[in-house]
Amino acid sequence: MDIRQLRCLVEIVDSGTFTDAGIALGVSQAAVSRNLLALERELGVRLLHRTSRSLTPTAAGVRVLARARQILAELDELVTEATTGHTRLRVGHAWSAFGSHTREFQRRWAAAHAGVELQLIRTNTTTGGLAEGLCDLAVVRTQLELKRFGHVLLTRERRYCAVPADDPLARKRGLILDQLRDRTLVIDRRTGSTTADLWPADARPVIEYTQDVDDWLAAIASGRCVGVTPEATTTQYRRDGVTYRPLRDAPPVDVHLIWPHDDPHPATQPAIQLLTELYQE
Repeated sequence: MDIRQLRCLVEIVDSGTFTDAGIALGVSQAAVSRNLLALERELGVRLLHRTSRSLTPTAAGVRVLARARQILAELDELVTEATTGHTRLRVGHAWSAFGSHTREFQRRWAAAHAGVELQLIRTNTTTGGLAEGLCDLAVVRTQLELKRFGHVLLTRERRYCAVPADDPLARKRGLILDQLRDRTLVIDRRTGSTTADLWPADARPVIEYTQDVDDWLAAIASGRCVGVTPEATTTQYRRDGVTYRPLRDAPPVDVHLIWPHDDPHPATQPAIQLLTELYQE
């Protein structure tokens, strides 16, 4: 079985005749017939009822036709992806992208690189979707083995505490880690930047785990938990019932931009340059 056979089947049904199918595909009527017969032999079923006046799919033909359309559409999408890859830059992130710089990054990129569409993709993986092939660049705030990737340190972000809006801690201008030791701390164990190691072994809060920023926010808004997060979260995830307060004694979080070592996207360096400028400003 090959793609030409599937295209012939679809075109025969859409055009209504072998002659018109051949014209649409740029091949002879005989070639269309041969491809259809080869496909029927390969599958071991008859696909079309043929009379002098009409062509209609058999019951098996209806099923094969539906799958053929799906396969051909996926192949067309694959071709488009391969041929237009350099006209689109996909930037992955697990939680926040670039915090308060995200909107300005999008605006300046569109103005300076109109031929390369920028897409921000949120995916809850440790590499922000890079290792999974979902993006061309990724911003990460977790501890990674960076030797696997090309990388640059963009900044170090302050940590904030996320508390229920009606919690007494929300009335304070700033907090310290020790004020959270008797609370339940919600942590994203896969992509979060917070671990129990921020506290001494004998003074750690109770830990509750989640795997998504929306679930993390919901747990805090419910009043059950508090959270610790980089500053970017405070600008990209404002939620009713959740208040952010700076943590004065917590170490900052490294924010890295990573990309594939071997085959970086052609727009990688312009993206690095623009982001570096934004963070320096």
